[in-house]
Amino acid sequence: MQSQDRVRIALLAGYAIGLHMLERLIPTPIPWLRFGLANIITLIAIMLYGFRIGMMITLIRVFLGSLFVGTFLGPAFAMSLGGGIVSTCAMAVVYRTLPLLFSPFGLSLIGAFFHNVTQLALAYLLFVRRIEVILYLSPIILFLGIITGGINGLICGFIIKRLEPEITHIS
Repeated sequence: MQSQDRVRIALLAGYAIGLHMLERLIPTPIPWLRFGLANIITLIAIMLYGFRIGMMITLIRVFLGSLFVGTFLGPAFAMSLGGGIVSTCAMAVVYRTLPLLFSPFGLSLIGAFFHNVTQLALAYLLFVRRIEVILYLSPIILFLGIITGGINGLICGFIIKRLEPEITHIS
């Protein structure tokens, strides 16, 4: 790995961890609801540098973020890790196979959907074991995921547009 890649990963991971920690300070109406602001950085990384760097940022954020907030190897860690891995893979596969079909907004919605579905599946398999609870929560979680994923996608699109002149200048 080149030193240039290491610097990019460190900076992007730092941004993702910072957003993750900042997000925990924002009060939410539902205790487990998170906006997923760090996913903005993951999507930017996928679009600019590819799947490998996007996944590395996701893993660094999940591991270090959980260490910082004290959830490492707990239920929140398992849910975050599973959702992060699956959503990063989904966004990367769609972006790689259909790069012109989906904007950052659409890719973020895909990521939010897969993140939430994975977390619901993990909640059922590891903790709840009552399908009626999952079926009751699913519409609420998926609806809120559409809203937060859409907002994150808009922010990501704005950032990508602002970065394009800098990226073409550097290349």
